[in-house]
Amino acid sequence: MTSNELRKKYIEFFVKKGHKQISGASLIPENDPTVLFTTAGMHPLVPYLMGAQEHPMGRRLTDYQKCIRTGDIDSVGDPHHLTFFEMLGNWSLGDYFKKEMIAYSYEFLTKELGIDPSKLSVTVFEGDSEVERDNEAAAAWESNGIPKERIFFMSREDNWWGPAGSTGPCGPDSEMFIDTGRPKCSDDCKPGCSCGKYFEIWNDVFMQYNKTADGKFEKLSRPCIDTGMGIERTVAILSGKKSVYEIDTFTTIIKKINELSGKTYGEDEKTDISIRIIADHVRTSVFILGDQNGIAPSNIGQGYILRRLIRRAVRHAKKIGIENVCFLNEIANVVIELYKEPYPELEQNKDFVFKNLEEEGNKFLETLVKGEKEFEKLLPNLLKGNSKTIPGRIAFKLYDTYEFPLELTVELARENGLSVDENGFNEAFKKHQETSRTATAGVFKGGLMDHSEKTTALHTATHLLHAALAKVLKTSVKQLGSNITAERLRFDFNHDAPLTPDELKQVEDMVNEQIKRDLPVTIDVMTLEKAKQSGAIADFEAKYGEEVKVYTIGDFSKEVCGGPHVTHLGDMGHFKIVKEQSSSRGVRRIKAILE
Repeated sequence: MTSNELRKKYIEFFVKKGHKQISGASLIPENDPTVLFTTAGMHPLVPYLMGAQEHPMGRRLTDYQKCIRTGDIDSVGDPHHLTFFEMLGNWSLGDYFKKEMIAYSYEFLTKELGIDPSKLSVTVFEGDSEVERDNEAAAAWESNGIPKERIFFMSREDNWWGPAGSTGPCGPDSEMFIDTGRPKCSDDCKPGCSCGKYFEIWNDVFMQYNKTADGKFEKLSRPCIDTGMGIERTVAILSGKKSVYEIDTFTTIIKKINELSGKTYGEDEKTDISIRIIADHVRTSVFILGDQNGIAPSNIGQGYILRRLIRRAVRHAKKIGIENVCFLNEIANVVIELYKEPYPELEQNKDFVFKNLEEEGNKFLETLVKGEKEFEKLLPNLLKGNSKTIPGRIAFKLYDTYEFPLELTVELARENGLSVDENGFNEAFKKHQETSRTATAGVFKGGLMDHSEKTTALHTATHLLHAALAKVLKTSVKQLGSNITAERLRFDFNHDAPLTPDELKQVEDMVNEQIKRDLPVTIDVMTLEKAKQSGAIADFEAKYGEEVKVYTIGDFSKEVCGGPHVTHLGDMGHFKIVKEQSSSRGVRRIKAILE
């Protein structure tokens, strides 16, 4: 089975079950500072899962979603880990619950995918001091034909999902596994064991609780269903592959890497590791750059992760004999061709993708040269000493100041009869991380998920700011991202130059004028096409479904948005711009408050 076939089969199945297909959201979360990237299919649906809003497409939804999990970057290189992956999902927003979802799961796995029921095992939550045992899910599986001996009760570590950030919807889950037929590694072998006998294929999450800021689990007013099936992993299992890098999409990307390097995947494990890293990291970089909210490489946030991915790909390309950074765009072109049908934004944004990959690749080659020169300067003093070990703090300085990878320092040291204190490096690195976390601890708080009065007012203010910028700058201003806490709003938009003091004052005055007018905020639900025809701004089309919410602020602003907003402007307060700066190339950032 190919990735496209699985994606199509899944969506069609749930559409037949009364679900509406919605478009997947951006990889760059809007109005949620708790995570850098969209990490799961449910992430963009948090307000609806919480019951704060009704989704315009109804209570039964299905889609495929782009996801990135940054915790796996250092694990990429083995046959299984990925940074970017696709998730198939379906949701019940207060409609059906465990009994119906488990029946759907069993039917899809056995009838649609043709999996032998005798090879299926499932896990459910065993309960703990905070949440009760999930006997309801176990009974539902048994009624569908899974015998008790293949229903395993597992701990919170294994069978609990969420929240996506530090707070939010969460609950027990039920995971489905295929028995590969391999013998048990021990008498204790069961689903979740790493020996390879059981492969996880799907996960049903039963959203019954909300985790509060003080760590309590409160029951949601309406339980919801959130499921997740990883396309890459599932295709590998159904196709009898041992690795996600052997499925149709990756074999096409790897073929291009083989061609560029003159190497053959599968002949040497060290080379294979580098090839897998290049394939994963370039694919992920293309999806970040080509996203509808695409960002450029930088030293902070998502831009830093992107920079790290590109540079790691360049380093491993160099290791297998690819010296010219043009390889990045050649592989990127393959990725775009593979995914342009389900993700048309990649084709639309390909010039931005190619430009940034080439620039960042060339910059890193310069970094490698600088790091090597700095090492050469340090070498005479290192050789003079009695110790033949380079201190960890020096290795970390090369890494921190010149972004020179530890493994290159180790390699150069070895060539000169030296070793590196890697434990000392790790200690310096850990200390640096702790300092960074302390410095940025306040960044990942709040967000629109709390729907407080102040946050809602600031969200409404972003609409006023957007409209005012377009009127003052007399250009088509496109929102490229926003971030809202209870204290301030942050709004990113396309513009090539800093705003002048006069332009900033005009924008500020224009927003405050509308607030003084106490304009009403009205909402209409209509098709996306009709919304655009009516003049509504719809900067993030790929995240919307067939029907959307259009928020109109008097005669001043009309925009497609998920909300929430105030009902009239008079009580919002005084709008004040506190900072205007560059976010990245061609992108400006405004921070503002309501006093």
